[in-house]
Amino acid sequence: MKAAPARTRITVPAGSAVHVVLPVGVDDPARPSGGNVYDRRMCDGLSALGWCVGELKVKGGWPDPDPAALRALFDVLAQIPDGAPVLLDGLIASAAGDVLLSQARRLRLVVLVHLPLGMSVLPAGATGFVGVADDVVAARERAVLTAAAAVLTTSNWTRRWLIDRYALPPELVHVAEPGVDPAERAQGTDPGGRLLCVATVAPHKGHDVLLAALGTVVDLHWECMCVGNIDSDPGFVHLLDRQARAAGIAGRVRFAGALTGAELSAAYRRADVLVSASHTETYGMVVTEALARGLPAIATAAGGLPEALGVTGDGTRPGILVPVGDSGALAAALRRWLLDDDLRRRLRQAAGERRATLTGWSVTASRIAAVLAGVTA
Repeated sequence: MKAAPARTRITVPAGSAVHVVLPVGVDDPARPSGGNVYDRRMCDGLSALGWCVGELKVKGGWPDPDPAALRALFDVLAQIPDGAPVLLDGLIASAAGDVLLSQARRLRLVVLVHLPLGMSVLPAGATGFVGVADDVVAARERAVLTAAAAVLTTSNWTRRWLIDRYALPPELVHVAEPGVDPAERAQGTDPGGRLLCVATVAPHKGHDVLLAALGTVVDLHWECMCVGNIDSDPGFVHLLDRQARAAGIAGRVRFAGALTGAELSAAYRRADVLVSASHTETYGMVVTEALARGLPAIATAAGGLPEALGVTGDGTRPGILVPVGDSGALAAALRRWLLDDDLRRRLRQAAGERRATLTGWSVTASRIAAVLAGVTA
């Protein structure tokens, strides 16, 4: 991975400060998530650029707050001086319409939307689960975003979604894609059978679709390590255990739980390919984390995942995209990967080329800083 491009030059006025409102569990190592990683790197990056960052962590079951959580948020915002820029995680902002609308004229609100609350998490017909977007939730979210001084998203796909669904003015919505740290390139194995899935074990991440696909390639040599929090939906985890046993693959699929730091890096390092059966992704940080190690990805074409996977200079994808919820297509892609030596070579080469184009978190912070500078001008 080459050095990140030079930072965008941002003039930070002397004494500039930004108040950042975050869920209280943002730094909980037991519940790592792409959103939490983004929030932490964002705050650290803004500080490095010269902004005085005041982190305000609000308790509550966001994005489903109780009255106490909403009162706590109001009390936090009420202490911020008039005209100050306030950068809010969308898990809080989009769920607190009445509180935010009461402060929108007084404060310069910037909302960071990781995943729109008005978006259906699972398509109708997903195995055992149906995710239907709540029209009331969507209307409240739209009202908050319309009232904001600016909206930040993590992908062009999400930006388009917000503009199309909520009729937001295009000039209001900005993109700051997640960065990625340089990493040692994975060596890989010739057979390519070490599969890695990195995702919270929950219905919207499609582990049931992945197991269904793996159950049809039992004649081939592979093992699959699933890294991700297994505590968010115990019932779903139980269903997956039954599904794996019924398919005869329980001994070949390992649910390792949440891993961070050196343990997560080691999981990437020993892998041959990343697999993702996710139903909904606004970007897909795990894909760029894999690409940073030269690993291709076999993934669904969900939301912003194709954007994260990207292409090389000649238009080659460093992986295979399949339709969302289609276990048969995923199984066919896995079979191709495991049987076709030339395909593995080409995708690994493409992943290496894409690796060289990835940008770091300093670029992300510079893009966010540009938005903040715009609302404080």
